[in-house]
Amino acid sequence: MKPLIDPRHGDLEDDASSTKRRSLLSLAGSLLAEISLPKLALSWTLLFLVPGLLLGLAPLVASAWVSLVKDKIASPLIGIWPALLLMLVLAVGLFGARSLLRMAENSFWSLNSLAVEPIYVACREGLRHLAEKILRSRLGKSQLAMLRAVIAAASGIIICGIASMVILVFWSSSRWLGNFVDLASPHDLASVAITNSIVLVSAYLAVAALVWAFADATMPQPLDFGPFPANPVTGRTWRVAHLSDIHVVGERYGFRIESGRSGPRGNGRLNRVLELLDVIHTNNPLDSILITGDITDAGRSAEWSELLKAIAAYPRLAERILMLPGNHDLNIVDRANPARLDLPMSPNRKLRRLRFLSGVDALHGERVRLVDQTGGRVAGSLSEALRPHHQEIARFADVGRPRLSRSLNELWAAAFPMILPPDRNDGLGVILLNSNADTHFSFTNALGLVSAEQVRGIDIAAAQFPQAYWIIALHHHVVEYPKAAKTLSERIGTALVNGNWFVRRLQALGGRAVIMHGHRHIDWFGRCAGLVILSAPSPVMEATDDVSTYFYIHTLAAGADRQFGLLSAERIVVPGQPEADN
Repeated sequence: MKPLIDPRHGDLEDDASSTKRRSLLSLAGSLLAEISLPKLALSWTLLFLVPGLLLGLAPLVASAWVSLVKDKIASPLIGIWPALLLMLVLAVGLFGARSLLRMAENSFWSLNSLAVEPIYVACREGLRHLAEKILRSRLGKSQLAMLRAVIAAASGIIICGIASMVILVFWSSSRWLGNFVDLASPHDLASVAITNSIVLVSAYLAVAALVWAFADATMPQPLDFGPFPANPVTGRTWRVAHLSDIHVVGERYGFRIESGRSGPRGNGRLNRVLELLDVIHTNNPLDSILITGDITDAGRSAEWSELLKAIAAYPRLAERILMLPGNHDLNIVDRANPARLDLPMSPNRKLRRLRFLSGVDALHGERVRLVDQTGGRVAGSLSEALRPHHQEIARFADVGRPRLSRSLNELWAAAFPMILPPDRNDGLGVILLNSNADTHFSFTNALGLVSAEQVRGIDIAAAQFPQAYWIIALHHHVVEYPKAAKTLSERIGTALVNGNWFVRRLQALGGRAVIMHGHRHIDWFGRCAGLVILSAPSPVMEATDDVSTYFYIHTLAAGADRQFGLLSAERIVVPGQPEADN
């Protein structure tokens, strides 16, 4: 049969969300036409308005409680009932103080990750993009690095100035002392709370922008790695195949979200990657196969099924595979419609998380261990942590009841970082991070953030194995590359929002750690602040079926001087096969 439109080759509908086939302006137009305004309003209320209210109310509630306690103590206590009332007020205050502080803190950091740090990053990268576009051809590498540092400082000063003006505008309407009589006027109270929140966040932004700018300007700027070391290494070496962004689809002739018909169909190219790795491993064994996120195209059950089926055919590779989540595994709401929103209470986001945990548990759940933050140590395996929750997870996957969500949220938070401990004191360990910021909107799904808790987990693992070397793996790139970007959109909304802070926190591991990531679909080997940074290309994206792609096998080495780093990189070509899936 020869149909007029060959369904194997796709059509316009497969390009609906493709950034390779459609411009961002076109996608934005589709977004505006498709977006659900009621869901958008509810999402903004839950993500911005509610945290803002809680943050602004905190000083009013705290001062009202202090005022009430003071009045009760100052008044003459006649009889037992006033004394009991005072004790009740004290008990409620002391019991609620911790909860109030926690809510205010969570609300503050929620606003910080969603609105504050992105403002500074957008300003910094926008100015850098403009300046480099004008001056790149006239400046050398060292001069470009200096330019990046100067622009970081300028960005901080600009943001500080704007935030200070916002404080001056809203200060007269703010109020920091309250009493319980205020509760009689919720409308006025809400208005004051929002104003307080704006002042608090602006004050933080004004100070933080200067701190961030100073840190970014004084931190060594990222540079290309340069030539590989020529001297032979006498210490231990490890061979690590680095894959990323394999974007498994659930259909035999399915196209990827981002590439549409500009990319390959189905999973034939992934199967060829696994075949190549199996042959390579037979001839020269691999120590690890690291997949740094975007394992699936949209985190769907069918995609995970196809992935596990493909890997099951290569048990020797399965024993070495380590995976971490990418934004497509967790944050894509709808493969065909970037305007789709997930409400914060939606079960779909939790389902995508549970599918990831289920998949990695099947592959390396017994090998990786979790961090006990309270005890300050690397504890039991992922499989051990999941075992008591098997029934609960299966139940949620079946019915999605909200009452099951809380403990599963805590389980997800405790799952990172995942640690593959070194095989001996001076061996190589792997730390797997979740660098995805919570997002409920497909069009903004790529935002990255590494939490302070995960960084503390890195510190705990490094302290428990002080002689070990480490691969620190995440999905998002930690710094913007010192190379020209075609469009500003490549520099904003894709890297870690707090990437420079993350790099500074890892400087103590300089000489003992290598950072590996994906996300950008391109390769870059670089250095920053004493750390080697390796970006993986996508072996299945950016090319149609007839075009070859590639990935790298890295040789990492520990020298006699205990310096650890990249010895060489072997480029493995995945040949194109135009009729492979016909």
